[in-house]
Amino acid sequence: MHIKQIMTGKVATCRPESDLASVAKLMWDNDCGFVPIIDTAGTVLGVLTDRDICIAAATRRLLPEQIKAIDAMTRAVQTCLADDSIEAVLATMKQFRVRRLPVVGADGTLKGVVSINDIVMAADKRQGPDARAIVSTLAGICAHRPARTAAA
Repeated sequence: MHIKQIMTGKVATCRPESDLASVAKLMWDNDCGFVPIIDTAGTVLGVLTDRDICIAAATRRLLPEQIKAIDAMTRAVQTCLADDSIEAVLATMKQFRVRRLPVVGADGTLKGVVSINDIVMAADKRQGPDARAIVSTLAGICAHRPARTAAA
């Protein structure tokens, strides 16, 4: 089974200059917690999660409407292709400890998003992913990271 069979094609996106308040509203209106940041050509520049918005607003002493997406987004974005296998995507999710991946074309333009939820829902379908692979991926994603210690 390939990602194109389970991905979400119609995806809410924003631009780097969008403010975090408008991105949060976009997430609310579209019932999502993940928004790709794209340029005018549709190339993925970064991603924002609802957690990114909360952390940025809480740590910068600014209102969300005063913080731009480009200042809070994750720039090192892992992506996948529509023809990638679910197993390959699970491996990427596990390795980079992410629950969602933008699906891009060969030119880097956004084609959709695939989430761990999409993969779980596909497990019920014939030729869907193996439940053990999903559980292993979730265990890898959810594993606690070592605590950071302050430099003395």
